This record gives sequence, C-alpha cells and structure tokens, in this order.
Amino acid sequence: MKEYRLAIIGCGKVAHLHAKAIGNLPRATLAAVWSRTPESATKFATAYGAKPCSDIAAMIRENDIDLAIVCNPHPFHREATVEAARAGANVLVEKPLASTLEDCDAMIDACRRAGVRLGVVSQRRWYAPVQRIRRAIDEGRTGTPVFATVNMLGWRDRAYYDADPWRGTWDREGGGVLVNQAPHQLDILLWFMGEADEVYGLWRNLNHPYIEVEDTAVAIVKFKNGAIGNIIVSNSEKPGIFGKVQVHGSGGASVGVQTDGGAMFVAGMSSVLEPPVNDLWTVPGEEALLAGWVREDSELFERIDPVVYYMERQIEDFLAALDENRYPLVTGEAGRRTVELFTAIYRSTRDNAPVKFPLLPENRNDMDGRLTRENLKS
Repeated sequence: MKEYRLAIIGCGKVAHLHAKAIGNLPRATLAAVWSRTPESATKFATAYGAKPCSDIAAMIRENDIDLAIVCNPHPFHREATVEAARAGANVLVEKPLASTLEDCDAMIDACRRAGVRLGVVSQRRWYAPVQRIRRAIDEGRTGTPVFATVNMLGWRDRAYYDADPWRGTWDREGGGVLVNQAPHQLDILLWFMGEADEVYGLWRNLNHPYIEVEDTAVAIVKFKNGAIGNIIVSNSEKPGIFGKVQVHGSGGASVGVQTDGGAMFVAGMSSVLEPPVNDLWTVPGEEALLAGWVREDSELFERIDPVVYYMERQIEDFLAALDENRYPLVTGEAGRRTVELFTAIYRSTRDNAPVKFPLLPENRNDMDGRLTRENLKS
C-alpha cells in the first residue's frame, strides 16, 4: 500500500499531538513543517525528524507532500489551506475549519479547484460511544431522532488565555467557547441530527472580563428534518464538569455520550481525565448493554494515550480516503456546517432574532456578527 508524506503547518501546542499521531502510523511520514517563526519550525522539525520550511507552497512541492495538516490559529487557516491546496496537497485542518463563513468558502473552493481533499479535525467522531449512537440512529433503533441536546460546561482560567497571545481575542482567535471549545460537540450534534434550519441564540461573557470574546452561549435549533435541539456551552463553571450530547427518538428511546469528563481538555496543557462513555441508553431490549459498554470503553481508555489515539484514527481515515478515492469522514463541508451553526448564534445575538439557514458570508465590518454594537463602540 502507498506510503504517504505529511507536513504540519503551524508548530503550536496541538501540532505536537499530530506529530506524535503521524509517528505512530506505519504508512505516514512527517516530512516537513512550517511556522511563521523560523526558530519554531527548526525546533519542531528537530524534535520529530522533519525538514523545517519557510514557504508553504515550496514545502509542498519540494517534499512531495500528500497531506498537509493545518494547526495555526483559526483566522489563519484560510491562507495556509489555500496555499497548500494550490501547491497540490490534500489538507486536514484543525477545528474549526475557519472563524468565518467567507474563509470556509474560500478554502472549500480552493480545494475543489485544485482537485484535492479537504477535511476538518473532529476526532471525537471515532469514540466508540459516539459511533454506537450513529449506528443506532442509522439502523432505526432509536426511532426518528426528534430532540437533541448539547451540554458542554467547563472552565478556562486566566493562565489558559495568557498561554498564547491569540487566545481570547476577536481578531486572532475569532471567538470564544463557540469557536474553540464547542466545535467538537456541535459537529457530533449535526452528524447525528442533520442540517440546521433555524437558530435562536445568545452569547455572553459572564466571568472573564480580561478577554474580548464570549465564555457562554445558548441556542435553540430547528433542524431541516423537523427535529429540535438545545445547545448550552460555557467556559464559566469551575473546575470543569462535562461535555455531553444526547439524542431522543420518536418512540421515547434515548441515547447519549459523555465526550469529556472531569475537566475540559486543553491541547498541550492537560490530558483527557475521564473516558468517553455512553451515559444514557434506553433503546428497547438494549438497556442492559450499557454497563458492559462503559466497562469496555473504560478499559480501552486505560490502554491508550487518548489524546493521540483518536487523532491517529482520523489521519488514518484520511489516508484510507486517498487510497479509495473517497472523501474523508469529516469533510470541509461538514466543517463549514459547524461554523455556520456558531455563526448563526453570533448573528442571532446581534439581531435579537432567529436566523434562517443556509447562511452566506456578510459584507459587514462586524466579523460575521461577533461584534455587537457595544463591541464596535469600544
């Protein structure tokens, strides 16, 4: 089978996790890395046996790169993705795909024009309890999904925001909990329930006065299939509690997953504390299976490095997609839907009104609804 040459764009904390994942895959080689800071690229490349580069396009061409993984801050995803795609590389982008719909569309278009694949990191889709729910929905065992909830309550302290100069800023991070912490759960919600049709949302900064962005958001979602949903996400609860996605079917059967527990994971700063498990399962005739699944998933958690293991699975899926001439499980379009969902919450807060889908980029100087009238005055 083909061996693949990979590159990493951006050498921050999360890039180290990708480098370790690549090192564990027998058909993948980390051939080159790029950073805006040459010293960072050199240090990172030395640590992982790769070549440091100062030009993305030249790196792709000169090192025969098959797949570039974009790990720089969200507002810079567009530039890196477009450049890598035009140079001929497939691209896997750290979540979220971008901060704005305009950037998402430019990235998707560039990859389409170049004839390369685009994917977005959402490694929690490979959690066994997440995949059990998707299979139960696909096989009709839950009945028609009619209601779903996302609860993601955690804590981010000042040390977290001070760790990198881009954190907590509109122009360099693009948002707060919706942009940085919630995309995993929002992606899973959309994977289970399908596309959104209308959203009414609110965001606030409740207890982080030293950052510009939101630390809390809530929303009511209407899905195109007629189902409804509720989203509650926050970085304002000490010391960090849980992330959950639950789906309820037309016949009353309910299934759920706790994707994060104990405290929220911070790439390069903490580890995953509790195993992802199904925390709710009332499918008729299957209720007694839950305890065994929890035990099975907990035992796997103890045998692996969960921070790296699921990134391996997503990179592995992308390489298999290249082998099989198919799209990866998490496509650029799926990544755009997540950005569309959190953008709808920003716009709904700005306009104090429900927002209908699909959303198009706005030619306004308010960052797709992030900057309210109060923000614009300050």
